[in-house]
Amino acid sequence: MDLLSTIKNSNMEHFYPAGWDLKKIDECCSHRPEEAVVAQPFWNKGFRPVVCENADTFAMMMGHEIAVTIKDAKDRGEKLALIFPVGPMGMYQWAVYFLKEWNVDCEHVTGFNMDEWSDEEGNTVDPKAKGSFQNAMMDAFYGPLGNLTVPENQRNFATKEFLPQYAEKIAEIKQAGGKLVTVYGIGRVFHIAFWEPHFAADYKDEAEWKQQTHRFGAKLHPLTIEQNALHSFKSRTTQVPAFANTIGPGLFLQSDKMIGGCDGTYSRELMWQGMSFWVALRYGPDMWVPASFVPTLPGKLFYIKELGGPLEADCN
Repeated sequence: MDLLSTIKNSNMEHFYPAGWDLKKIDECCSHRPEEAVVAQPFWNKGFRPVVCENADTFAMMMGHEIAVTIKDAKDRGEKLALIFPVGPMGMYQWAVYFLKEWNVDCEHVTGFNMDEWSDEEGNTVDPKAKGSFQNAMMDAFYGPLGNLTVPENQRNFATKEFLPQYAEKIAEIKQAGGKLVTVYGIGRVFHIAFWEPHFAADYKDEAEWKQQTHRFGAKLHPLTIEQNALHSFKSRTTQVPAFANTIGPGLFLQSDKMIGGCDGTYSRELMWQGMSFWVALRYGPDMWVPASFVPTLPGKLFYIKELGGPLEADCN
């Protein structure tokens, strides 16, 4: 007895996005841990998952990858467009550490925050508010870098003013020989940034879906709200906005490289991100599962070993 056999006429029947194949999602999660690194036909030859023993090594390894990407662009004399997430976060302290150790400045970097809390019309929260993503980036990355930081006029946040400019600014950087790198996490409902799976219903086909660069006041899925209640609002669901501004596939699918991270484990062998991780790897490109496009692009997906499973019932 499971969800697949009991969902009919339950409160869950219309809860999940209409385009999800629940049987296929379950099959994605049925593999052994060692199979996580086995390349699939739709994977880009430059994509690979990277296993990390624990949260500490995860933060260090992902932070190193961000720092090396910045350093390599500097060494080549290239401009670099970096799309940043706020979640995961632990890698930023290590990126700062390595850049300071190497004395590498970020004058060549233009930063783009991928999303921000908003109301239905796209008006964003106070940038100085503790829960804002702009404030989080200042505290975790831009501030600690000190004199090596990204110039203030090269920091872009997902407001009504700046988000529509992302596509043009990124295009200018790429036309000048620079690269676009997207740093990301994967949401409970398989989103990248706050580009939710149910948005697929708004487009006639995948080609139109892929053209979308951003959304104002994106309506968040209830599971996304609960995920953020647990990880950013100390379980206080009433404090989580129901909408957000976000980049879309029209930007992250342009990436020359992606640096991903799945660190969704708790103590006592509890986790929330095992399914998200496996579905991203095995579902195959589908606009109803935004993270399914991750393996089609070059890059590394760092993940904590536990997320590989086995994803089997175990009462704790």
